[in-house]
Amino acid sequence: MKKQITIYNRLTYSSSRKRDWDPNQYLSISNIYKYLFLIVFVVIHVGVAESQVLEKYIEEAVENNPALQSSFKVYQASLEKPNQVALDNPQLNIGVFTRPMELLMGNQRAEASVMQMFPWFGMLKTQKDEATLMAEAKYEEFRQQRNLLLYQVKETYFQLQQLQNTIDITASNLEILKSLERLAIIRYQGGNTAEAVSSVTSAVRRPSRGAQQGSSDDGMGMGGASAGSSASMGQSSRSASAMSGMGSGSGSGKLTDVLRLQVQIKALESDLQQLEVDKRPLLVRFNQLLGRGKNETVKIESQLDSKKELGWEVAMLEQILETNPMLLMLEKEGLAYQKQGEMAKLEGKPMVGLGLNYMVFSFRPESGMVGHADDMYYMPAGMGNNMVMPMATVTLPIYRKKYKAMANESKHYWQANERQKEDLQRNLEAEFEKILASIKDADRKIILLEEQIGLTEQTLELSVTAYATEGSSFEEILNIQRELLDFRLNLLNTKIEREIQFARVETLVGV
Repeated sequence: MKKQITIYNRLTYSSSRKRDWDPNQYLSISNIYKYLFLIVFVVIHVGVAESQVLEKYIEEAVENNPALQSSFKVYQASLEKPNQVALDNPQLNIGVFTRPMELLMGNQRAEASVMQMFPWFGMLKTQKDEATLMAEAKYEEFRQQRNLLLYQVKETYFQLQQLQNTIDITASNLEILKSLERLAIIRYQGGNTAEAVSSVTSAVRRPSRGAQQGSSDDGMGMGGASAGSSASMGQSSRSASAMSGMGSGSGSGKLTDVLRLQVQIKALESDLQQLEVDKRPLLVRFNQLLGRGKNETVKIESQLDSKKELGWEVAMLEQILETNPMLLMLEKEGLAYQKQGEMAKLEGKPMVGLGLNYMVFSFRPESGMVGHADDMYYMPAGMGNNMVMPMATVTLPIYRKKYKAMANESKHYWQANERQKEDLQRNLEAEFEKILASIKDADRKIILLEEQIGLTEQTLELSVTAYATEGSSFEEILNIQRELLDFRLNLLNTKIEREIQFARVETLVGV
């Protein structure tokens, strides 16, 4: 079975080419080993192993969820930023004289110049580094979006599991009530109650055996369940002995017992119908997360086969602080703000421009005579050679106030980023401790509830036997039956909550 912590959609930071949505790409070669270590660590120490059905749904959600695809496109757009860092376009100026300008070297016909401005040394590299860091921050934001999606998929799936198991438990309890109804009718009519008592006992134990088997598959090592099984076996022999002495009743049962059971049966049947209705919103939500039609069929495994165990608390907290997407995003943004500060200092340096000026001349013959008395003027001949003039220009950043303000702005952003990162670290630590406490509390409750279920089943069997043979209080049987239903539902809810808490841990770590 594939492991749930498989890195989905690992994407590279390379901005050399534009990429399409591909769930099989990786972040970068240099980071593969770090994430492989994370996978192995989580799988070994946390024991994360989701069902094949849930894993399939997670892969489908990663590939098809529109919100996640949108986040990925934003990341793709940010990858184009580093490619936009370049020199300013050169300036080309062309001028043509409507009438030739007569100069000593000839008649100037036109003039063309080209100029290229160069920023201060290191400016382009700093700008590219800043854009790359911002793209990396966008990738971590995408990772966070993906982790939240995975958590929502798992949470909704667990809720569907919870609802399906609630339906099964309620249906089993309905079977117990119907068996009790048959017993009450037989006792009221004065018939043989042995078969009815056996039917009640079978109905009581059936969910218990399923729960114990599920707990064994979960690998949680609950000792209370086996103790309850042994006690139930002992009680079974006692119940069999009691039933062997049952004969025909004397009609000492009460009709009110039958009527009260029928009222409870009607109420439970109504609850079952409502539970079926409650499925619809969860199924629509689940299909929406998977990016498919709301009426698509969803396969839900009712068996809770978790293998998650504790024993990894200290190392996992360290891993959270190293790989949490939001922390890494803030770290990248902080480095980008530092680069912006460097850019502000470089902005205050002069920019240098280099260029050429090309002047076009035409030949001009000599005209006029030197010293002639009439009005004719003398114009020496011009060779008409074209002229090339190298040029240089330098900007003078003498207005320093704006550059100082730019540097202060980036400094304040960086300081705010540091405080935000510190606050997030503390919140992550507090949230992790809260989750850990919830998991430990769930483990304790599971052991307690399994023991309580075993004892309550025994008590119910004894009470049913006593009712059939001695006519003991029927009210007591109903109360015990309600307690058994509550214990079973609480056990289910606790197991589901435990699964959700582990999913929250996986979200904090980030994949």
